[in-house]
Amino acid sequence: MSDNIIELVDVSKYYHDTSVLHHINLHVKNGEFLTLLGPSGCGKTTLLRLISGFEEPSSGKIYIGGQDMEGIPPNHRYVNTVFQSYALFPHMTVFDNVAFGLQCKGTDPTEITDRVHEALKMVKLDAYVHRKPAQLSGGQQQRVAIARAVVNKPLVLLLDEPLSSLDYRLRKNMQLELKQLQTALGITFIFVTHDQEEALSMSDRIVVLSEGLIAQIGTPREVYEEPADLAVATFVGEANIFETELIEADEKFLDVIINGKAFKFKNRKGFKTGDKIITLVRPEDLQVWSLSEVQDPTNMFPATVEQVTYKGVTVDLQLRMHNGKRVAATQFFNEDDEKLDFVAGEAVWIEWLPGWETILSAGED
Repeated sequence: MSDNIIELVDVSKYYHDTSVLHHINLHVKNGEFLTLLGPSGCGKTTLLRLISGFEEPSSGKIYIGGQDMEGIPPNHRYVNTVFQSYALFPHMTVFDNVAFGLQCKGTDPTEITDRVHEALKMVKLDAYVHRKPAQLSGGQQQRVAIARAVVNKPLVLLLDEPLSSLDYRLRKNMQLELKQLQTALGITFIFVTHDQEEALSMSDRIVVLSEGLIAQIGTPREVYEEPADLAVATFVGEANIFETELIEADEKFLDVIINGKAFKFKNRKGFKTGDKIITLVRPEDLQVWSLSEVQDPTNMFPATVEQVTYKGVTVDLQLRMHNGKRVAATQFFNEDDEKLDFVAGEAVWIEWLPGWETILSAGED
């Protein structure tokens, strides 16, 4: 039996003459937390609607549990959706909201009671059965929507940006609760978001969508540390991009020039002499040194601190290199440097450790 609970084979979606999704091939594993990540308009919600059955693909096939979904309506797909608005019935109690789907199916009342209480206990709302949605917080309403979905025992739970309307602290708490709930239930979650931090912190795998195409599929670490292209690199987290001249390439190494300085990098992507490339360094990988700390600046670049932002465990720096380029650095407090006393206008040296860079093609920039 296949480990894939959902398979999309060459799926495309058009609205009149507008193409929204292009030749999507995607396998979703049984029991994984998969996130569809991308900017507004990239096609992620359309993809969710195709899986749920609220839309039909213009071409291609969708399989759920090995069954072809062509012509199968949403209520026969063994998937449930939690919408951004939660879509709770305001005149119904929490119990009745969660029980609604089971009642529509004609489930035995005793079984309904047992399953509703089980679902509400799972989301820690079993003491709120008699309240109505207006008497609940945003986070509690979201958990009711999740309970209403899981009470039907779906194979897959689809979540369409369910945290976007919550405040920052509640959103962070709900991220943890959602991941814990998914682990406890053992069912597949497909989560839609445009929030990179949300995707990185919750997912087993991330599907990055860009203009209706899958730009990259990978674990959070793979997507962040080894982005497939410049579009993924700049969307998933902050990135410093350095113009790079490729002098020579062989199977193992690249000889390059960055801002007049020569470097030798590992050739991890098979670049050849003559290729146009750029060098990407994440802010947390950029090291910043005061002038008094540096004796040999051979592989460093001079810069000036423009802005210092204290964030508790880190200090974020905006720096201006001597060629006018602006770069960002995140410095962490540690036992060796507890103060990080940088000030605006200070002259510094910046560098990164060999291997901390990512080399990408500049052809699509």
